Amino acid sequence: MAREKTPSTPPPKKRSAPRVTAKKKPVAKSKTTTSNVAPFLGPGVRTALIAEAAYFRAEKRGFAPGHETEDWVAAEAEVDAKLMTGKSAPRA
Repeated sequence: MAREKTPSTPPPKKRSAPRVTAKKKPVAKSKTTTSNVAPFLGPGVRTALIAEAAYFRAEKRGFAPGHETEDWVAAEAEVDAKLMTGKSAPRA
């Protein structure tokens, strides 16, 4: 039987196609931010409106503890919606 020769150099490796990476799209900012809700509001006015609305929400449910964050977030959405539609004029 004849002995097969083994090559002294390994065969060249196959190269894969270059990787194409997708460009990242910029992250969209929230539609409701302090800067675009109502630029005419003075500092602290929006926060005061939200605090007042959150207080009234807590009052409606008898000031039961454990819902402070929920009240604040709901009040924030309510105030921002009213400011964006112009249904509620902020107090000076």
